[in-house]
Amino acid sequence: MRKFFASLLEVLEIAVIAIGVVFVVRTFLVQPFLVDGSSMYPTFSNGDYVLTDELTYHIRPPERGEVVVFHDVSDYSTYLIKRIIGLPGETVIIKNDTITIKNAQHPDGFVLNEGYLPAGTVTGDDGTWTLSSSSYMMLGDNRSVSYDSRMWGPLPAKDIVGIVRVRLWPLSALKLFGTPSYTT
Repeated sequence: MRKFFASLLEVLEIAVIAIGVVFVVRTFLVQPFLVDGSSMYPTFSNGDYVLTDELTYHIRPPERGEVVVFHDVSDYSTYLIKRIIGLPGETVIIKNDTITIKNAQHPDGFVLNEGYLPAGTVTGDDGTWTLSSSSYMMLGDNRSVSYDSRMWGPLPAKDIVGIVRVRLWPLSALKLFGTPSYTT
Protein backbone atom coordinates (compact mmCIF):
# COMPACT_ATOMS: atom_id res chain seq x y z
CA MET A 1 0.00 0.00 0.00
CA ARG A 2 2.88 2.31 0.78
CA LYS A 3 4.30 1.87 -2.74
CA PHE A 4 0.92 2.76 -4.22
CA PHE A 5 0.72 6.04 -2.27
CA ALA A 6 4.34 6.88 -3.10
CA SER A 7 3.63 6.29 -6.79
CA LEU A 8 0.43 8.31 -6.61
CA LEU A 9 2.26 11.17 -4.89
CA GLU A 10 4.96 11.12 -7.59
CA VAL A 11 2.35 11.25 -10.37
CA LEU A 12 0.58 14.16 -8.65
CA GLU A 13 3.88 16.00 -8.23
CA ILE A 14 4.69 15.63 -11.94
CA ALA A 15 1.17 16.76 -12.88
CA VAL A 16 1.39 19.86 -10.67
CA ILE A 17 4.81 20.78 -12.13
CA ALA A 18 3.54 20.26 -15.70
CA ILE A 19 0.44 22.39 -15.08
CA GLY A 20 2.61 25.10 -13.52
CA VAL A 21 4.99 25.15 -16.48
CA VAL A 22 2.11 25.31 -18.98
CA PHE A 23 0.51 28.14 -16.99
CA VAL A 24 3.73 30.21 -16.92
CA VAL A 25 4.48 29.65 -20.63
CA ARG A 26 0.92 30.41 -21.74
CA THR A 27 0.50 33.42 -19.45
CA PHE A 28 3.85 35.16 -19.89
CA LEU A 29 5.63 33.82 -22.98
CA VAL A 30 3.55 32.36 -25.80
CA GLN A 31 -0.16 32.38 -26.57
CA PRO A 32 -1.95 30.60 -29.42
CA PHE A 33 -4.60 32.33 -31.52
CA LEU A 34 -6.93 31.25 -34.32
CA VAL A 35 -7.27 33.76 -37.16
CA ASP A 36 -10.93 34.60 -37.74
CA GLY A 37 -11.73 36.44 -40.96
CA SER A 38 -9.88 37.63 -44.04
CA SER A 39 -8.57 41.06 -42.96
CA MET A 40 -4.94 39.86 -43.10
CA TYR A 41 -5.20 37.93 -46.38
CA PRO A 42 -2.89 36.94 -48.13
CA THR A 43 -0.49 36.89 -45.15
CA PHE A 44 -2.99 34.96 -42.98
CA SER A 45 -6.20 33.21 -43.89
CA ASN A 46 -9.33 32.39 -41.94
CA GLY A 47 -8.58 29.36 -39.74
CA ASP A 48 -4.81 29.83 -39.54
CA TYR A 49 -3.41 28.90 -36.12
CA VAL A 50 -0.63 31.23 -34.96
CA LEU A 51 1.64 31.56 -31.93
CA THR A 52 2.15 34.99 -30.40
CA ASP A 53 5.33 35.95 -28.53
CA GLU A 54 4.30 37.95 -25.44
CA LEU A 55 7.83 38.51 -24.07
CA THR A 56 9.53 40.58 -26.79
CA TYR A 57 7.56 43.77 -26.15
CA HIS A 58 8.68 43.75 -22.51
CA ILE A 59 12.25 44.01 -23.84
CA ARG A 60 11.80 46.39 -26.80
CA PRO A 61 8.99 48.43 -28.37
CA PRO A 62 6.97 47.18 -31.36
CA GLU A 63 8.40 47.93 -34.82
CA ARG A 64 6.78 49.00 -38.07
CA GLY A 65 5.64 46.08 -40.19
CA GLU A 66 5.28 43.57 -37.38
CA VAL A 67 2.03 41.63 -37.25
CA VAL A 68 0.56 41.72 -33.76
CA VAL A 69 -2.40 40.44 -31.81
CA PHE A 70 -4.17 43.00 -29.63
CA HIS A 71 -7.37 43.66 -27.72
CA ASP A 72 -10.19 45.16 -29.79
CA VAL A 73 -10.64 48.79 -28.68
CA SER A 74 -14.42 48.40 -28.56
CA ASP A 75 -14.52 44.94 -26.89
CA TYR A 76 -11.52 44.11 -24.71
CA SER A 77 -12.43 40.40 -24.63
CA THR A 78 -12.01 40.15 -28.41
CA TYR A 79 -8.61 39.87 -30.09
CA LEU A 80 -7.65 41.26 -33.50
CA ILE A 81 -4.61 40.66 -35.71
CA LYS A 82 -3.17 43.52 -37.81
CA ARG A 83 0.11 45.01 -39.02
CA ILE A 84 1.81 48.00 -37.36
CA ILE A 85 2.01 50.84 -39.88
CA GLY A 86 2.52 53.95 -37.72
CA LEU A 87 4.71 54.30 -34.64
CA PRO A 88 4.30 56.57 -31.59
CA GLY A 89 4.75 60.27 -32.35
CA GLU A 90 4.37 59.86 -36.13
CA THR A 91 1.81 61.28 -38.51
CA VAL A 92 0.30 58.78 -40.95
CA ILE A 93 -1.24 60.16 -44.14
CA ILE A 94 -3.28 57.92 -46.43
CA LYS A 95 -4.06 59.50 -49.77
CA ASN A 96 -4.70 57.94 -53.17
CA ASP A 97 -3.85 54.42 -51.87
CA THR A 98 -0.42 55.63 -50.70
CA ILE A 99 0.76 55.74 -47.09
CA THR A 100 3.11 58.57 -46.14
CA ILE A 101 4.84 58.62 -42.76
CA LYS A 102 6.10 61.83 -41.18
CA ASN A 103 8.40 61.59 -38.17
CA ALA A 104 11.49 63.24 -36.62
CA GLN A 105 13.85 61.52 -39.08
CA HIS A 106 11.64 62.37 -42.08
CA PRO A 107 9.82 65.66 -41.35
CA ASP A 108 8.76 65.93 -45.01
CA GLY A 109 7.59 62.34 -44.93
CA PHE A 110 8.39 59.15 -46.83
CA VAL A 111 6.12 56.81 -48.76
CA LEU A 112 5.77 53.41 -47.16
CA ASN A 113 6.76 50.69 -49.62
CA GLU A 114 4.70 47.64 -48.60
CA GLY A 115 6.28 44.87 -50.66
CA TYR A 116 4.38 42.19 -48.71
CA LEU A 117 1.07 43.35 -50.24
CA PRO A 118 -0.18 42.16 -53.63
CA ALA A 119 0.23 44.66 -56.48
CA GLY A 120 -2.80 46.89 -56.83
CA THR A 121 -3.85 46.74 -53.17
CA VAL A 122 -6.32 49.54 -52.53
CA THR A 123 -5.80 51.23 -49.15
CA GLY A 124 -8.74 53.62 -49.50
CA ASP A 125 -10.19 55.76 -46.71
CA ASP A 126 -7.98 58.83 -47.14
CA GLY A 127 -7.13 60.53 -43.89
CA THR A 128 -4.46 61.83 -41.55
CA TRP A 129 -3.73 60.44 -38.08
CA THR A 130 -1.26 61.92 -35.61
CA LEU A 131 -0.19 59.31 -33.08
CA SER A 132 0.46 60.04 -29.42
CA SER A 133 3.64 58.93 -27.68
CA SER A 134 1.92 55.67 -26.72
CA SER A 135 -0.19 54.66 -29.71
CA TYR A 136 0.17 52.78 -33.00
CA MET A 137 -1.56 52.82 -36.40
CA MET A 138 -2.77 49.32 -37.27
CA LEU A 139 -3.90 48.16 -40.74
CA GLY A 140 -4.97 44.81 -42.09
CA ASP A 141 -3.24 43.54 -45.24
CA ASN A 142 -6.59 43.02 -46.98
CA ARG A 143 -7.43 46.71 -46.77
CA SER A 144 -10.80 46.58 -48.54
CA VAL A 145 -12.34 44.39 -45.78
CA SER A 146 -10.19 45.21 -42.75
CA TYR A 147 -11.64 46.75 -39.59
CA ASP A 148 -8.61 48.72 -38.40
CA SER A 149 -7.22 52.09 -37.26
CA ARG A 150 -8.84 53.84 -40.22
CA MET A 151 -12.17 53.19 -38.49
CA TRP A 152 -11.37 53.33 -34.76
CA GLY A 153 -8.18 55.42 -34.66
CA PRO A 154 -4.77 54.75 -33.13
CA LEU A 155 -4.29 51.72 -30.87
CA PRO A 156 -3.03 52.32 -27.31
CA ALA A 157 0.23 50.43 -26.71
CA LYS A 158 -1.23 48.84 -23.56
CA ASP A 159 -3.70 46.86 -25.71
CA ILE A 160 -0.99 44.97 -27.65
CA VAL A 161 -0.75 41.32 -26.56
CA GLY A 162 2.26 40.23 -28.62
CA ILE A 163 3.96 39.71 -31.94
CA VAL A 164 2.98 36.85 -34.25
CA ARG A 165 6.05 34.63 -34.65
CA VAL A 166 4.83 31.45 -36.33
CA ARG A 167 1.90 30.00 -38.24
CA LEU A 168 1.43 26.39 -37.12
CA TRP A 169 -1.68 25.50 -39.10
CA PRO A 170 -2.32 24.55 -41.78
CA LEU A 171 0.87 22.47 -41.86
CA SER A 172 1.25 23.16 -45.59
CA ALA A 173 1.62 26.87 -44.72
CA LEU A 174 3.91 26.48 -41.66
CA LYS A 175 6.01 29.65 -41.51
CA LEU A 176 8.13 31.81 -39.19
CA PHE A 177 7.51 35.56 -39.36
CA GLY A 178 9.98 38.40 -38.94
CA THR A 179 9.80 42.14 -39.42
CA PRO A 180 9.67 43.35 -43.04
CA SER A 181 12.27 45.93 -44.01
CA TYR A 182 11.18 49.22 -45.51
CA THR A 183 13.27 51.40 -47.76
CA THR A 184 12.93 55.13 -47.23
